[in-house]
Amino acid sequence: MFLLRLLYRSFTRQLRRRSLIALTVALCSSICVAMLGIVLDVGDKLNAELTTYGSNIVVQPKADAVVSNLYETDRDSAPTAHLDESTIPKIKTIFWAYNIVDFTAVLKGPVNVSASGGQVDDLSVTGTWFNKKLSLPTGETTVAGVSTMRSWWTMEGSWPADDADQAIVGSDLAGRLGLTTGDTITLTTPTGSRPLTVTGVYTSGDSDDDTLYAPLAVVQELTGHVGQVDQVEVKALTTPENDLSRKAAQNPAILSTADWETWYCTAYASSIAYQIEEAIPGAVAKQVRQVAAVEGNVLEKTQTLMILMTALSLVAAVLAVASLTTASLVERTGEFALLKAIGASSASVNRLILAETAVLGLVGTAVGALVGSGLAQLIGRIVFGSSITMRPMVYVLVVALVSLVLLVATASSMRSILKIQPATALHRR
Repeated sequence: MFLLRLLYRSFTRQLRRRSLIALTVALCSSICVAMLGIVLDVGDKLNAELTTYGSNIVVQPKADAVVSNLYETDRDSAPTAHLDESTIPKIKTIFWAYNIVDFTAVLKGPVNVSASGGQVDDLSVTGTWFNKKLSLPTGETTVAGVSTMRSWWTMEGSWPADDADQAIVGSDLAGRLGLTTGDTITLTTPTGSRPLTVTGVYTSGDSDDDTLYAPLAVVQELTGHVGQVDQVEVKALTTPENDLSRKAAQNPAILSTADWETWYCTAYASSIAYQIEEAIPGAVAKQVRQVAAVEGNVLEKTQTLMILMTALSLVAAVLAVASLTTASLVERTGEFALLKAIGASSASVNRLILAETAVLGLVGTAVGALVGSGLAQLIGRIVFGSSITMRPMVYVLVVALVSLVLLVATASSMRSILKIQPATALHRR
């Protein structure tokens, strides 16, 4: 009871200074909660952002992968082997099936394109799924296609239907042939010709602006590869690369049993690619390393920046709390000297200071945690367009950090209490 009275008297007599300390702790806590919350969740958010810019895994026939490097040769070159289209839905049966956001089959072939505005010979046309409903071996169904994989395209018109004689044309090619939505083009190959209606003109900002996309079945028939595809583009939510994933990407067989299980059960691009190869016979799946490298670099720099901001806020809090605490204790030198004169030990006085600091830390941390959680959600909405998942670990870590900050800040003041000589202090007073 005596300690509680001393605490009550301390806070009522120095309410303004105590409020400033609590406010400093609250600001520090709010920044720590917001930054650490985002750091622990930014990997998923960043990965989701990057997956809006196309596939990060490409699946090709093993024969093609052996003779060419997927990332250094021209993908438009004529394939030497094909995959069976009927095996593609097996991608959604792997261990990380729910991380497969989208995928689409692709078949490319040279055709002659004629329209009212001119003709282009030996144009590489791309056959693909646009919004195709697939039946999975598990009995479930899924929808896959480029309509969601090319979400950054600017489309004037609409996407073609997978079972219709329709197509979309890149803006550059449309300009050369004078095409607009609703026009008719004719695709001609040695096996026959097919008139298609242009349902849309798209702008991709890259070489795709000079090509043409048509339903996969149409291109398969024109090129004589019914039921076959050149490659499969896969968009998956993955964990950024680290040393383990890079080592496994070179050769999973060199991993120890423990490392192999960790790698296989983590959503690395390399482990997802490995499982795709297990599901589709005769296929080789490779990650698009440019995407993985960008994701890893951006994530690392973002996390470093936020951790640095957290560290700086903690240093600022130490300096501010130490300054305010020292000033407060200097004003109360006479009070502490009197307590020691009537029998209180230095340890008892230090316990009083620690109790005051604990109350301030508890109040400041609670308020800061609430504000920081709201700040994290605000940043998540502005930057990523979604909420931030606040993990319990964040609050535990912030409580530990704030406790350490308060102990460091009050340590020097507590040492000065040990040096107080009651007679000298009271005589000067």
